[in-house]
This record gives sequence, C-alpha cells and structure tokens, in this order.
Amino acid sequence: MSDPTATLTLDEAVAIASTGDLWLFRGRSAADFAIRAATNSPVNHVGMVVAIDDLPPLLWHAELGRSLPDVWTGQRQRGVQLHHLAEAVTTWNQRYGQRAWVRQLEGTIEHRHEDRLMETIDRFDGRAFPTIPGIIRQWVTGRVRRTSSLETIYCAELVATTYLQMGLLPNRLPASWYDPGRFWSGDRLALIPPFALGSEIAVL
Repeated sequence: MSDPTATLTLDEAVAIASTGDLWLFRGRSAADFAIRAATNSPVNHVGMVVAIDDLPPLLWHAELGRSLPDVWTGQRQRGVQLHHLAEAVTTWNQRYGQRAWVRQLEGTIEHRHEDRLMETIDRFDGRAFPTIPGIIRQWVTGRVRRTSSLETIYCAELVATTYLQMGLLPNRLPASWYDPGRFWSGDRLALIPPFALGSEIAVL
C-alpha cells in the first residue's frame, strides 16, 4: 500500500528513474474529474519511464496536449508521446496543476525487454488519443474482456500494452481493461515474477 510519508523531490526522482517505473498524476480539471469518475480511479493519468543507456530519463505516455516536443519524432503532437521526464512532470505540475507520484519497478530489465519496448515505441508513437466518450467506450470494451482496435489509445491502455509487449504483465486481460487506477497500489496489480511495483512515493 501507499506510504503517505514517502516523498522525493523531482530532481531526486529523476536521478533514480529506471525503465518501467510508473508515474501517476491527479489533477483538478473537468476532464480529470470526468476520467476519474468514469473509471472509478484515484488518479487520472499514468505514464512509464524509459531510461536506456546514456539517454536522460523519458516519460512514455498518451495525452491530449502537445506542450512539449516528442523525443521520437521531434514534433509537437497530440496522443502518444515520448518526453523528457523532468520536463513532462514539470509541465503536468505547473501548467496542468497535477500532483505526481512514482512507483518504482522492482526486477531487472534486460536487453530483450528493451528491444520489445523500442518496438512498441516505434509502433505507437503518435497514435491518436481518444475523446472522453472514446476513453469510456474503450474502457467498457475492456471490462467485458474484449480487445479494442488500438486505433486510438489512452494513457493506461498504452502503459498496459507496453508492459504486455515487454513481458512484464500477464496477458489474461486486454490492455483496454486497464485504467489509471489499476496502476495504483490499492489495486494490487500482479506482474510476472520477478517483477513487482513498489509503493507510491509523492514527488514534491
């Protein structure tokens, strides 16, 4: 479960960021409330860290905005994006008014995991983000355990797809079954051993 006393500064969190770590966000906008209400989730956004070789840590996520250039394409785009982690978290905090938490991935990421991750980024970067009704429709499709087309993809669906492709998450459920709250510790998400997620750490 989450430890409400555990905190890190943004600089500290970025310094220890590793591939597969999750970042969770909770905001106060109408869209944030709509997402949480529709999915009964304590958070409205989730992204995954990509930290390979000597590159600065990046955040792999899907969002409606295009505030930052995408590292993969060099363009500002809506939908699935790869951003510098520190810049993305600062933008989500200062511009979007979002609180942030990080959950560290426990377990060793090997080259085979990284290869599948890069294939997933190549396939999905730039994929469109659904409308709010579209998010609900895809989530409902997932709840009845049917796979969505992935022609559009929302944040939790992207993280689940990436975890599935990397072999971190069991494939018992379609990616569209997941909402941001499924990645919160209260849901006790079970990964494929030896992988597990630590408790939330608030990022100040």
